Amino acid sequence: MTTATVPDPTGTPPARTTGDERPSLASRLLRLVLTQRIALLVVLLVAVVITMTTLSQNNYLSAPYSPSYMSATLINLVPLVLLGLAELLVITSGRGGIDLSVGAIVSLTGMVFGFAYGQWGWSLLAALALAVAFGALCGALNGVLVAYVGFPALITTLATYYAFRSLALVINDQQPISTKPVQDLYSTAAAVQLPFLPESFPRVPLGIFTFLVPTVVVVWLVLARTTWGRRLYAVGTNDVAAEWTGIDVRRTRFSAYVAAGAISGLVAVVTVAQFASARPDAGVSGTGMALPAITIAVLGGVAITGGIGRVAGVVLAALLVVWLNAGILLAVPGNAGTQLQLFALGAVLVFAALLNGITNRRYGGTQ
Repeated sequence: MTTATVPDPTGTPPARTTGDERPSLASRLLRLVLTQRIALLVVLLVAVVITMTTLSQNNYLSAPYSPSYMSATLINLVPLVLLGLAELLVITSGRGGIDLSVGAIVSLTGMVFGFAYGQWGWSLLAALALAVAFGALCGALNGVLVAYVGFPALITTLATYYAFRSLALVINDQQPISTKPVQDLYSTAAAVQLPFLPESFPRVPLGIFTFLVPTVVVVWLVLARTTWGRRLYAVGTNDVAAEWTGIDVRRTRFSAYVAAGAISGLVAVVTVAQFASARPDAGVSGTGMALPAITIAVLGGVAITGGIGRVAGVVLAALLVVWLNAGILLAVPGNAGTQLQLFALGAVLVFAALLNGITNRRYGGTQ
């Protein structure tokens, strides 16, 4: 039986349906931005820089939003990225993993470092090793309570936050340690001229090379190239299935908190150098360091349910927050600008959480 084709009286040829219609370019770009967190962060980062630069050129800011100013603000990037990586480890471990105590660990470990280097006469290397080990010990306490005892991570780290914060305040009668060796550490946080570049090129804080880059590389290698990293992602994705495959779930989760504590101990040394003083409130003053670190981790694509997270996303998210805050301070000087920074941080956190939810429902997660 044959089927006759009836010609269209208007003379319009019939449309062909191939069944292989490709989505439009806009649709593909939207999917890329929603599913690839790195792409989204790059877009947002470029948008922030262009917006602030345009406002600066039109004299809407109190000072120029110049490359030298942007480079100087990178001194705030070092502790934010490091603590964001600490949160990446514990959140990725799953079961509601979170660490609210990282700021308090920074305060307490900073005081211990101040005693060792500023008063006891320890060498810088020995005091640095002590700070990392002491931070790891604080993280181990969190890990034991969460992984082995079974306490909820939120309650556990909130309790240790109060404990570590109190110890940091009473350990030296609420007084900072500002001896000459500690003050001389400020030179490690100063900006330096990069070699092989012209003098006009902006100076970069030394901490970027001495603390940030090595830590980022180590964490990336551990997560992407080691068995422990694969086990951490497996535990965070489905700890029951991971246990059936022979992974020691409790030990893996415990080690994530230990690593987060060790990184927090390193941040303590960074903050002592930046302040030229070991301050008992260094990590808990104002809103503290924990909330910005959690915000950066979530904005960087770390799934709050665990099992998903990338180092590059944390770095870009921290850079976005730093340069956004720097622009806000120029647009709204004084205390009002500081409060607006907090509002922006909260808005960014809500945006990241909503985006994670939308992406998980429509595309099955981010990368």
